Amino acid sequence: MNAAPVLVGYTVGVGFVAPRLLLRASWPYRAPGLAVAVWHTLMLSFSIGGALAAYHLAMPAEHLHAGLIGLLYSCGMHVGAGGSDPDTADRLAVALPVTIGIALLLAFAFHVVRARRVRTRHREAVDLVGRHSARLCATVLPYDIPAAYCLPGRRARIVISDTAVRRLTPEQLDAVLEHEQSHIAGRHHLALAAAEAFHSMFRLLPLARHAREQTAILLEMVADDRALRRHSGEALATAMYEMAAARTPKGAFAVGSHTVLIRLKRVLGPRRAPHPALRSSMAAMAVAVPLLPLLVSCPPGVG
Repeated sequence: MNAAPVLVGYTVGVGFVAPRLLLRASWPYRAPGLAVAVWHTLMLSFSIGGALAAYHLAMPAEHLHAGLIGLLYSCGMHVGAGGSDPDTADRLAVALPVTIGIALLLAFAFHVVRARRVRTRHREAVDLVGRHSARLCATVLPYDIPAAYCLPGRRARIVISDTAVRRLTPEQLDAVLEHEQSHIAGRHHLALAAAEAFHSMFRLLPLARHAREQTAILLEMVADDRALRRHSGEALATAMYEMAAARTPKGAFAVGSHTVLIRLKRVLGPRRAPHPALRSSMAAMAVAVPLLPLLVSCPPGVG
């Protein structure tokens, strides 16, 4: 059986239907870390499914060989007959999925390096005009608007304006710093770079568009949740409100970003964790979904 139609249908479902279902669900904002994992799982599964579909479309064939060659055939890797060199069709079939994979890796590397360069230039400027505060473990910047953000990656920085230091209460200030430290410790910039890379490759795909938007929002919620472990919702919400007008430098994560309104409602509203059964099922799905296109291309028991 040719797996190409199944794989094409699967990638269409993941790319167009799954994002709509996930956006309609209420649990992602209650478990933002798990939701980030699910969005990234869908991107990975779409990439694998698309690569395997491209292979099978280029090389539709029954894979009936025995031994090692038969195993490669059953898993969708056509390597030529009788151990001979691959012909042109073989090369094309293998080149398509390999090209997709390499392009995604290069896109990811490009976004990581570009963001690092932007952050490095900004960090150098901040170090020149700001002063390091050992008490806050942050760089205090002269700025007439309350603001706080972090520059993750190597030589990470938490930057806070002197106006924020003066206006915020000690608890509000600690909540802000805890929020920013969460971005650094969680390496959230890498998750965002992965979503950006996928979007740059599949710009018109609903999954790419929504995954990038939701990843940015959900990572802020993950940082909010870490701050809420030690500080009250009122303290964090007040600090977020104070900093809502501040502009966020490119490549930085900020407490007062464009997602403030959504997050304020979440922080101040009743916080209810998702049911353990739902959390377990979503975690299992995050593990299983990338394997589905592999099972379609390489069904168990085929030899």
